[in-house]
Amino acid sequence: MPFALGRAVGENAFTRAVDRITDVVGRGVAWLAVIMTLIGAYNAIVRYLGRFFGWNLSSNLYLELQWYLFSVIFLLGAAYALKEDSHVRVDILFQKMDRRAQARTNVLGSIFLLLPFSLFTLWVSWPSVRNSFAVREASPDPGGLARYPLKALILVCFALLLLQGLSELIKEWHIWRHGTGEEEPDAGDGEEVLV
Repeated sequence: MPFALGRAVGENAFTRAVDRITDVVGRGVAWLAVIMTLIGAYNAIVRYLGRFFGWNLSSNLYLELQWYLFSVIFLLGAAYALKEDSHVRVDILFQKMDRRAQARTNVLGSIFLLLPFSLFTLWVSWPSVRNSFAVREASPDPGGLARYPLKALILVCFALLLLQGLSELIKEWHIWRHGTGEEEPDAGDGEEVLV
């Protein structure tokens, strides 16, 4: 099946839509890193000034907000890391494979590891998130934040990861079965190859 020029190999309407959603979420989450850094700097500065001048400018709210933002970045950035192939992997063997073998490895990894793990985590997390919403779970610390919205992001994270995993599976399946279209012609059959 031919694919339009300018599109990635194996793309279709589903993969383009999922990739767009992942891009929007990933780029938005990247800005949270700046906010988290500023809040962390504020926490450090006021803690130091508080010790030096005897002021109490620090608050559990800001400390928890810093940790919550880190959690949001981690959870919502997972699908973007998968899409951009910037997640951690052991490349010792993978980098020595040709592109079709890499695609086969990615397909099998998605089918037997990524997708089942994402589904399992959604299934196991749902009762905890539901209970947290039912009681409007909040931090026990004075001035702390609500925890139930953060717990809901576990479901959002693995739903996005599941969708992006399916998108990558489709694209990698196409490469495994059909190649990238960029393979060099086989020069060993006696025909002259013009470059």
